[in-house]
Amino acid sequence: MASTSSTPTDPSSSVPEDPAIKAVNRRYEGLMTIKTKAIKGKGAWYWAHLEPVLIKHPDTDLPKAVKLKCLLCDAVFSASNPSRTASEHLKRGTCSNFVSLGKLNSTFSPLPISSLPSPGSLNHRKRSSHGHMATPLNSVALVEPSRVYNDLVYSNAVSTQPHHLVLSGGKEDLGALAMLEDSVKKLKSPKASPGPSLSKNQIDSALELLTDWYYEVFGSVSLSSLKHPKFRAFLNQVGLPTLSRRDLCGARLDNRFHEAKMDAEARIRDAPFLQIACNGWKSKNCCGGEEKLVKFSINLPNGTAVYQKAVLVGGSLSSKHAEDIMWEAVTGACGNNFQRCVGVIADKYKAKALRNLENQYQWMVNLSCQVQGFISLINDFSKELPLFKTVTENCFKVANFVNNKSQISSSFQKIRMQELECSGLLRVPLRKCDCRKDFLPVYLMLEDILSCACVLQTVALEESYKLISSEDSVAKEVAGLIQNDGFWNELEAVYTLVKLIKDMAREIEVERPLIGQCLPLWEELKAKVKDWCVRFHIGEGPVEKIVDKRFRKNYHPAWSAAFILDPLYLVRNTSGKYLPPFKCLTQEQEKDVDKLIQRLVSREEAHVALMELMKWRSDGLDPLYAQAVQVKQRDPSSGKMKVANPQGSRLVWETCLNEYKTLGKVAVRLVFLHATSCGFKCHSTLLKWTCINRHSRLGLERAQKMMFVAAHAKQQRLDFSDEEEKDGEFLRMNCCEDDVLNQVFSDVSPV
Repeated sequence: MASTSSTPTDPSSSVPEDPAIKAVNRRYEGLMTIKTKAIKGKGAWYWAHLEPVLIKHPDTDLPKAVKLKCLLCDAVFSASNPSRTASEHLKRGTCSNFVSLGKLNSTFSPLPISSLPSPGSLNHRKRSSHGHMATPLNSVALVEPSRVYNDLVYSNAVSTQPHHLVLSGGKEDLGALAMLEDSVKKLKSPKASPGPSLSKNQIDSALELLTDWYYEVFGSVSLSSLKHPKFRAFLNQVGLPTLSRRDLCGARLDNRFHEAKMDAEARIRDAPFLQIACNGWKSKNCCGGEEKLVKFSINLPNGTAVYQKAVLVGGSLSSKHAEDIMWEAVTGACGNNFQRCVGVIADKYKAKALRNLENQYQWMVNLSCQVQGFISLINDFSKELPLFKTVTENCFKVANFVNNKSQISSSFQKIRMQELECSGLLRVPLRKCDCRKDFLPVYLMLEDILSCACVLQTVALEESYKLISSEDSVAKEVAGLIQNDGFWNELEAVYTLVKLIKDMAREIEVERPLIGQCLPLWEELKAKVKDWCVRFHIGEGPVEKIVDKRFRKNYHPAWSAAFILDPLYLVRNTSGKYLPPFKCLTQEQEKDVDKLIQRLVSREEAHVALMELMKWRSDGLDPLYAQAVQVKQRDPSSGKMKVANPQGSRLVWETCLNEYKTLGKVAVRLVFLHATSCGFKCHSTLLKWTCINRHSRLGLERAQKMMFVAAHAKQQRLDFSDEEEKDGEFLRMNCCEDDVLNQVFSDVSPV
């Protein structure tokens, strides 16, 4: 019988000639060197628990393999990948003794002496059916007995129970195989480790914060996301219970909605007057149907806004029905004291509805949104300015030819990727007949063509394109356009004008100006359009005519009255007085100021209001107060100069101008009115969910509550941004950062 001694030999003492034996010895020496360094603190942590051992051939007593032995449980593994062995055996919890060590926070804890083999049993041997010694699963027979014994009796106890080594091939291996099978199952489907132990108060507080976050971003995160296994695993990891849809749509939602509703109603009650703002009349149809979701908010004198409700309305809504819906919002906010509502502002749907309400209730000022007015001006240009028609038709020819001619489109995409590092065809509106109603799709097409000017010119110069042009008249015409400087100058002119107006509309939407700013905004637009005409050599007459026409459609006498009564726009004259800027008004606009002020007061007070207006025109405001109102400071977020105290104009009328009893009541109401209906913006998912549940009373009620809580939270933070737009900007920003990093790394030469 072969010797059962398993004493590791020193490879340096006898170097066999067999290359395989040399490789085994080198592997062993390398592992021992690594372990020695690790013990000194210069290697991986797991070498404190793993020991390299040489496995000898039972007949020749020569080393045939190197194995790794776990010093904690005597298990033996392949030595090919010690890091993986440590990860799967120690970290994954397969070695129960390592887990107990972690709990005790010690580096080494020996096994109970009763579970360890006795020194004598280390010489026990068992031959397999083939006559060779097999590798044991839970103990090692070919290890130096003295070393193993000394390690095992570390607890200063002596085992009195005989222990037989279990070698592979015997019945005793079944238990070890079962343990191995359990370990494999754990690796295939690992369970989340139990989270930290939290107190009930901590769990309740965490769930409150989590549900509040979900309500405030509702629409961006769907209800079905709560069932995602990774989200549930996260909750389990931090020690929180699973959050179900029933929890979110039940008592928690009711409580959160009740709190938000009570806060909103209290703020509305405390306000002396208010303005109703509604948007959604001009929005796209919801879920492909005829319904639209109109959101109502309430603007308060202190500059804040309170969300009121959302109403599903039909696509073919009459002016009378729209008027009824608006008036219902007024009564819901004011109760029986209707005069608390100074007016209504809406994105222009039915101007007749706004006028009817204003005619019935003389104290109200009902306006259309300035953002909608600027966007409508773009559509006016597309309908009435011949330049827009010419550029649009030429761009359609170029885009359709490039996209639809397979050989040209392939060449275009190839060169576009080389030059601009982006692929794809040109964006073209689906329906050309709708372009005058909505110019935005055409604008995107112009943007694409203008950005690909060099690409298109390169394509037109290729021999393949010239060959096609000789046989295709359309290709020849398109090539003529691409190579014509006049085409590009006209395209740039149209694109620049649309971008100019869009940028101003976007700024108005962000800044949410008051109606006193309307006249200066339109004057600023007219000045920019005039400069545009000079730059691109466009006749000013037709362009000014279109702008003036849109201005008259949007104009309201309240613009002029607020401009005159707002101390922010007082002008200092040669004598040092700060007087209303009547010189900036036309004669018609001056008459509008008189008529509006008389309409907003009772008949008995009309002559008094006009006398006070004359006094205001001649005396103005004390320079000290005027300067205090007009102080500006730089906004850290935008870098622009803004009024330091936005509420200063109203406060001056309420405190410093007490002699204007009647005019003051009109002024404090006018100067606070907003010029835009921009308020809470619903996420598209929230709109869809609301429309889907329109036939379910319970579903629609929950959707309304979710929307109210989300809107209330955003308006408390004065956050009127669009989540989808912010996400797009964030992704674009990250892409730009990645591009910069890629460029930096590409410029670094490899060592």
